[in-house]
Amino acid sequence: MKRRNFLQMGALGAFGLNLADVLRLQASTGKPSVEGTAKSVIHIYLPGGSTHHETWDPKYLAPAEYRGPLGSVKTSIPGIRFSENLVKTAKVADKMTIIRSMTHRESAHERGTHSMMTGYQPSPSLEYPSMGSVTAHEFGARNNLPAYIAIPSEARAGGSGYLSNAYSPFSIGSNPESSNFKVRDLNLPSDVDTDRFKNRKSMLDIVDSNFKKHEKVSDHMRAMDTFYDKAYDIISSPKARAAFDLNQESDKVKEQYGLNAAGQRFLLARRLVEAGTRFITVTYGGWDHHTNIKDNVTRQLQPFDQAYAQLLIDLEQRGLLDSTLVVVSSEFGRTPKINANAGRDHWPGVFSITMAGGGVKRGFVYGKSDPNGSEVEEDPFVNDVYSATIFHLLGIDPDKDLFAPGARPIKVAYAKPEMSILA
Repeated sequence: MKRRNFLQMGALGAFGLNLADVLRLQASTGKPSVEGTAKSVIHIYLPGGSTHHETWDPKYLAPAEYRGPLGSVKTSIPGIRFSENLVKTAKVADKMTIIRSMTHRESAHERGTHSMMTGYQPSPSLEYPSMGSVTAHEFGARNNLPAYIAIPSEARAGGSGYLSNAYSPFSIGSNPESSNFKVRDLNLPSDVDTDRFKNRKSMLDIVDSNFKKHEKVSDHMRAMDTFYDKAYDIISSPKARAAFDLNQESDKVKEQYGLNAAGQRFLLARRLVEAGTRFITVTYGGWDHHTNIKDNVTRQLQPFDQAYAQLLIDLEQRGLLDSTLVVVSSEFGRTPKINANAGRDHWPGVFSITMAGGGVKRGFVYGKSDPNGSEVEEDPFVNDVYSATIFHLLGIDPDKDLFAPGARPIKVAYAKPEMSILA
């Protein structure tokens, strides 16, 4: 046992627990995690609170003050319409499950994000791990790639919470759409021969020997103990390094996705899934549109439309969609009524998310909002059900106990998965 474990065991005496008690707790933590239908997850996160009216649930028959400034388009699902900026996505709606009854209680950005990243309401006494970190904890790395990667950086509430920092995401630290895109910490000094990396210690020795010339790299690597193993696995594996190299994609493929933030981030996510990454969070845009929602949504959504539709097509063509769960979410929706500034404000009462692949139904709509998009009318889909469903698809038992400090057992999710959306 590590020194930290011994210290923790000593602290347990204050709670009346001994080593035998702890071992019994650990022996009854629920079903072991075994890979499920979804071998990987791409979680596309739209920070700021994306509007359901101008995306997945347009109220085209409502009065103008609720309907908003944009029109709608037919989709490949009979009777279902998307907002007018989702023309390409509308054509692949038959590959998707659209959930129009997402709901929780948190209207502040930080708390709403936490609810959607972890499946738990925020608590002042405990920081919960993100779904990506739980996945990394249960399954670990595959093919020398980190189990959990964040593009371009760790999202708010996207960390490891009460779990070890070893399960935090590997943040690429750079924008894939940039002309000088490089993954942070994987581009070591040019005079460093990666073939000399016989083990983790040799990597650190080589970096330290370059300290004066490359102070930033050396300082950063020495400061991040949990980074060492992740970086070493990638640096020492040509295939793992190649997964991050967008130059291996043709100009045609890059253009199909779009030469912009949405396109190149989603393309990199596909490359990482193909290489074996288990959970990828892709953050795109800013959706806190309190003013001028028409222009702001249009500017963000048109690149998303092209990139998202192409991602689903590309995964399907490569035989990866059935094993890759693609989720699009945000921290909450926007108010049903347009405000005085031609925008919409925060609204957690009802909003929409989508899922595709990975074991969910195709061409399916779950739940319903009322005619003005104000509240759930049928089948509420709460944040803990949302996370439980994702864990179930991955093969992680939502009823399994993880352990917070003090050997405190915490369920992966305090809810059951929504089985009706599963294929």
